[in-house]
Amino acid sequence: MSTSSQKLAARHPLQRMQSPGRGASAIIHILGLISFSLCYKYLFDFPTFINESYGWHFQYLTIIGLTVAFLTFVFGLLADITLSPSLFLVKNGLSLCSAPLEVLISVLYWGISTIDKTLLVPPEIEIAPWADIGFHAMPAILLVVDLLFLSPPWTIKVLPAMGLSSVLAVSYWAWVEQCYQRNGFYPYPLFGVLDTPQRILLFSGAAALMTSSTVVLQRVYRVFNGSLDARVKRSTPANIKGQ
Repeated sequence: MSTSSQKLAARHPLQRMQSPGRGASAIIHILGLISFSLCYKYLFDFPTFINESYGWHFQYLTIIGLTVAFLTFVFGLLADITLSPSLFLVKNGLSLCSAPLEVLISVLYWGISTIDKTLLVPPEIEIAPWADIGFHAMPAILLVVDLLFLSPPWTIKVLPAMGLSSVLAVSYWAWVEQCYQRNGFYPYPLFGVLDTPQRILLFSGAAALMTSSTVVLQRVYRVFNGSLDARVKRSTPANIKGQ
């Protein structure tokens, strides 16, 4: 069997497009990296008081999520160029964290913004509409595209997903409190409005929502790409009608 045939044989049967690959997969990852890079560039082109504060823009969950998404696509592109299964595995592992996190960020940001955007963005900070979409929509969209078209199905169960979400929520809360101790303000005004019990409730809810986004993405994948059980059933010789 040729090397290319071996690579094609290694592709998961539910994965819609060839990845890693130097065609469509590489193009999608390049476009994603361009989008993410423009977001970082925006932070330097339009600096705010956050640029000079402790923690820089990494105080924001948005930028942390953007960075994980960036790393996900970096490994995706490296896998595309080298056709390395190991790098592809790293990309898929990062996606398991970055995709649900970016969906969480998008849902929270746009949901809270419809109520009162000043709870997330201080009045003295203005975000251009295209940058707003770049920060709070494009990462989730691109990662979902990567999942549905360029990735094998996730096998993570609910409890491990909940554990991952909880670790991220607790870690971010600890980081935000450390930044508050140094800066005297929270990156999101909403955190300053809430007392400690309310912040516990907020971060617990965020962890639960991220877990839910993992489960929902798994179900969307099954609806979009099918399942192995269904394919085995359709391919059974006795199953003449393909049902």
